[in-house]
Amino acid sequence: MRGVPAWQGRRSGQYLSSVSALRADPPSPTRGEGGRLYRAFATLCFALFFLLLPALAARAEMNIQEVKSKEGVTAWLVEDHSIPLIAVRFVFDGGSAQDPAGKEGLVNLMTGLFDEGAGNLDSDAFQQKLDDAGAEMSFQAARDGTYGTMRMLSQEKNEAFGLLKLAVDQPRFDQAPIDRVRAQVLSGILTNERDPNTVAQQRWLRAIYGEHPYSRSDQGTKDSLTTITADDIKAFHKANFARNGLRVAVVGDIDAATLRNKLDEVFGGLPEKQTLAPVADVTPKLGQQLEVNYDLPQTSLQLAWPGVKRSDPDFFATVLMNEILGGSTFTSRLFSEVREKRGLAYGVSSDLVDNEHSHSLLVTTATRSDRAAETLSIVRQVVKDMAENGPTEEELAAIKKYLIGAYAINNLDSSSSIAATLVELQVDNLGIDYVKRRAALINAVTLADVKAAAKKLLSADPAVMVIGPPLAGGGKG
Repeated sequence: MRGVPAWQGRRSGQYLSSVSALRADPPSPTRGEGGRLYRAFATLCFALFFLLLPALAARAEMNIQEVKSKEGVTAWLVEDHSIPLIAVRFVFDGGSAQDPAGKEGLVNLMTGLFDEGAGNLDSDAFQQKLDDAGAEMSFQAARDGTYGTMRMLSQEKNEAFGLLKLAVDQPRFDQAPIDRVRAQVLSGILTNERDPNTVAQQRWLRAIYGEHPYSRSDQGTKDSLTTITADDIKAFHKANFARNGLRVAVVGDIDAATLRNKLDEVFGGLPEKQTLAPVADVTPKLGQQLEVNYDLPQTSLQLAWPGVKRSDPDFFATVLMNEILGGSTFTSRLFSEVREKRGLAYGVSSDLVDNEHSHSLLVTTATRSDRAAETLSIVRQVVKDMAENGPTEEELAAIKKYLIGAYAINNLDSSSSIAATLVELQVDNLGIDYVKRRAALINAVTLADVKAAAKKLLSADPAVMVIGPPLAGGGKG
């Protein structure tokens, strides 16, 4: 899952990371493969992997069907009749990067309103109907997409799909819910204004992206939220919720013939084409050091290098390199040098950030403020060594086995995670047979490929952000 709406108070992990600020997306199960959303879980439960292997192997060999409705709505379906549940996941192209200038936060505000009344049901009546149907519904605003999720009991699917149709096609956007959800968002913004980490993240976005839409908070600002009207929300809904920008995945106790009808019921009445504003590609501005000075006992560090597109031929070589560098929680080079050998930080990691219009590789950690300059120097040295020498054959062989073996745990461990994965495979145009081809794609990467990817990306001068007291000596070692 990509996460929760910003108005519900999304926060970073156990130590400060501005990864979420640069990505400005809820986490995805496929963008940046080997990402850390489930990595800690996978590592701690690795012993269970062998007990779960038969079931997970079956998941990896699951039958993915392409179902196309009479109105041309396409979904990927995995039937599973073992339990009476259905998980639905979908995305429309166009997220918070579509917020008009001066009305930042519009898309995020909209996603908080779909279950606040639709059709002839006001907010209370709609919520009661959801409860009666035993269904769960949520919507999330990402940078480049607007996501929806629904879980339902299969015996109540007619009622649940009917409510989803109302939410998608006939949301009310009544003024009272708009004011209530807006107040929740504003409360979060006011709280964040007193949070050094959030203030720093916003400064980082502006430094990295300049005037690009990615530099803006998906929550908006106090000023921008007050300008958003019901008409603004209705206009964006009409422009965004159209069939040509839609991708759907369904997993659970439903067959293809039934789903075909439900697709038209829910999405068939939407306009055929979206009318979205163009968003330019942007290269993060590297080679700068941003210090956000606060008198804190712990200093947070973030470094950004160039990334790689999901469609790039070097993508898997970059994924493997990143895992060896800092992606694999307890076995990476950064973890070994920063945590195990020197005890400088509780955690340190690297992540590939893959947005539609920008790509980067981020290293994040946090340490005692009096050791921050030393920690930054060690991180730079580890990255420099990877750029100059690359990994060893032994490191590459081990990480290949891990990435192949952990995929089912990370991405196919529940109906909801399967549905989320299938949507992202569609977003990335990877093909319905990707799960079966993935291991071969990883195994085809050579040591020379990984070394070339490391040299290409990590030889650049990174952007650096420091949150804490001023660094001794500037921290550029």
